[in-house]
Amino acid sequence: MIRAHTGGTTHTDGTTHTGGTTHTGGTTHTGGTTHTGGTGFQPVHLTSPSDTLTALQTPRTPPHMLEPKTLQSRFNTAVHYAEYVALAKPNERAGWDSFAARVHLTPAQVALAKSFARRINVLVISGTWCGDCVQQCPILAAIAATHPANASDPHAPGIDLRFIERDAHLDFADHFQICGGRRVPVAIFMNEDFDFVSLLGDKTLARLRRQAATALGANCPLPGAPVPTDEVAAVTTCWLDEFERVALLLRLSAKLRQRHGD
Repeated sequence: MIRAHTGGTTHTDGTTHTGGTTHTGGTTHTGGTTHTGGTGFQPVHLTSPSDTLTALQTPRTPPHMLEPKTLQSRFNTAVHYAEYVALAKPNERAGWDSFAARVHLTPAQVALAKSFARRINVLVISGTWCGDCVQQCPILAAIAATHPANASDPHAPGIDLRFIERDAHLDFADHFQICGGRRVPVAIFMNEDFDFVSLLGDKTLARLRRQAATALGANCPLPGAPVPTDEVAAVTTCWLDEFERVALLLRLSAKLRQRHGD
């Protein structure tokens, strides 16, 4: 919400701000003082209506770990799916391979993923030892494989999916804890400029529903029991839904539409 008060503001300390007061989450006094986030004062000099508009349109600096340069730097150290799975121990690798063989996208889902008109960079914080990663990351890889991004053109459409091992990147991963814990997998979605777009982690809605139905019900699943086929399909749909949501957000982005002329 933006509230604008015109006519000036006089404070009991004798200070008068003219030209109105604009609150943008902090407070901007066009007479010369900007309060950002309500936590500090940063003097600015606004001499015209256009300066005021520019100040209102200037984006706030994102938290350090969400800055594009930080995300891109970590993304550049990450590896693609095949390289990541190769890091798994022999006793871990079998689970990854067997689950990947069960992941299948329908023709309609493949067509949807191929239709994404923007580049989607996805960085996944994972663990080769993690059961939730074993049963979700192959789904991400299957979606990305339908529309791989051109590595030589950073603005080309497609999906560039990469992985990092959580425990080898705790300085980064600890900034993306979920519910106060180091849960994995965590997928960080970014645009072609590595601006943060979305984050989805730990479990999808379909997986949480199934887990709640079993863990909170009368019967608990047997340890090591295979994931039901319908759950694999439902979780695949959930992940593809998030890819589609991000794809549409990027397709409608004014910045990207201007850049790509569409």
